[in-house]
Amino acid sequence: MEVVSMILSLLCGVSLFLFGMSLMGDGLKSVAGNKLESFLYKMTNTPVKGVLLGTGVTSVIQSSSATTVMVIGFVNSGMMKLRQAIAIIMGANIGTSITGWILCLSYIDGSNGIAKLLSSSSIAAAAAIIGTLLKMLSKHSAKKHAGSILLGFAILMVGMQMMSGAVAPLKESPAFMKALTMFSHPIPGMLLGIVMTAILQSASASIGILQALSVTGALSFAMAFPIILGIGVGAACPVLISSIGANKNGRRTALVYLLNDLFGMVLWAIIFYTVNAFVHFPFLDMKVNPVMIAAINSIFRIATVCILFPFIPKIEQLAMWLIKDTAEDLEDLADSADFDLLEERLLQYPALALGQVNRVVRGMSKKVRKNVSRSLSLITDYSEKRFEKAQRKEDLIDKYESKTGDYLMLLSKKEMTSRQTWQVTLNLRAIGDLERIGDYASNIARVTHQNNEEGISFSEDAMQDLKVAIEAVREMVNNTMASFQNHDLHLSMQIKPLAAVVSELCEKLKAGHILRLSRGECDLKQGAAFNELVNSFDRIGSHCVALSGAIRREYQEHPDYHVHSAKVEELTEEQFKTIYTHFMEKYSMNA
Repeated sequence: MEVVSMILSLLCGVSLFLFGMSLMGDGLKSVAGNKLESFLYKMTNTPVKGVLLGTGVTSVIQSSSATTVMVIGFVNSGMMKLRQAIAIIMGANIGTSITGWILCLSYIDGSNGIAKLLSSSSIAAAAAIIGTLLKMLSKHSAKKHAGSILLGFAILMVGMQMMSGAVAPLKESPAFMKALTMFSHPIPGMLLGIVMTAILQSASASIGILQALSVTGALSFAMAFPIILGIGVGAACPVLISSIGANKNGRRTALVYLLNDLFGMVLWAIIFYTVNAFVHFPFLDMKVNPVMIAAINSIFRIATVCILFPFIPKIEQLAMWLIKDTAEDLEDLADSADFDLLEERLLQYPALALGQVNRVVRGMSKKVRKNVSRSLSLITDYSEKRFEKAQRKEDLIDKYESKTGDYLMLLSKKEMTSRQTWQVTLNLRAIGDLERIGDYASNIARVTHQNNEEGISFSEDAMQDLKVAIEAVREMVNNTMASFQNHDLHLSMQIKPLAAVVSELCEKLKAGHILRLSRGECDLKQGAAFNELVNSFDRIGSHCVALSGAIRREYQEHPDYHVHSAKVEELTEEQFKTIYTHFMEKYSMNA
């Protein structure tokens, strides 16, 4: 029964420790808001900064896994390069060792006077009381979050005391002492560290347990060192799990976390035990205490980073080699090459910067045209592979809009001519319209995917009508993008009449759908999917018209046009009617 009670106490202490650490970390993140994330992806332009920031952020949130998961998200979204992530992960490995030093506070004890006031129980009690008061009485969110930090710290300290109390009787157990001796050998010790940390999902918790065991006086350096080496590798478990579903760069980032700790474990195990075979270190049998555990952990992690830091490019290459790019990945890489054109140094020269922006926006328009065509083809010929590609390209289009928009906002703060300011405004409007067209293309793809998943199909009449509208939408988008890329004023003038035809076709499609519903030829599920497709066609037309307007406005500000003319050149009523009639005849549903 005593063994069961001890195990339950130990597990309870571990649970309180993990909960307290989580509560404290969440409170710290809430106080900082999104500043930590901003630092991570904006202030890592050099590896040294990356290591320092990774160390600082992890010291604050008390979890290298949380920092790495955050970084995986940045790399996955394209906001951060893999090489930047490697430096941050190295820093996170150092930052997580700070927790061991904080846990040393739980072993401060005293019998009377000031020493009693500074004991771990007094510190935990004071933190709990102040934290509770802040949580209950404060009306400001920042103070409430501060209360969470203090409560988390108090719970963490109580958890450590429970772990220490649970394992205290073990110092009298011969069986325990014999078991510990087994782990003084490198391989069993490292395996214990890996397994224990993989189960607990926290390197800090494993270090905490080691510190609790060290208080019994049964833990020697020879036993503690290999376990500490293995703890880092085990901590990679939650990070690897979090990368499931991420893209290849995201998975590479998680792999880097494992590689860093794996290299560190193997490297220092080989060096330490090889040297020991000849020198026979006298301190191996020395008993360790919580402070020594924290020191060994910190020295090991700092030394590992110092050794691996010069090899960041090689680690990146290794991760790329272990998780290879497919042909599709290389295509995506080529697609995103346009972003390299948005060079911040060119912001000092607005004319050059605008030239680069124009190239990027033209690239964006090509991606939009292809993705609209890809999504439209899914309606008549569904392919899971094509659907996944359409969704992937939509993510790329969103990235175009985000990066180009940010660049244009930075450019807008520079001193420019009225013509250049006008071009910035036009480009901002253009990327907004292109992004929205991309969204509606993605919506079309999503509807077709849902139809395929749920076995929804349209009647033959409905499909025939849809095919006519699909071709009209395809031509409208192709003409819009061609006129945009080539600054073709003549072609842009045809967009509005063609969009009017598409809108008319959409009305006919809806009317035909209502008629089929009344006849019982289709049900409500088919109707909802049909209407969503038709509405997406119509909205694409609206944004194509807006883009064609941007082209005409650019000509309005062209040197060959009168700069102060307020009216954008438009078709006459007769010209509009002629083009409209042409397209109406071409895409007649009654033919």
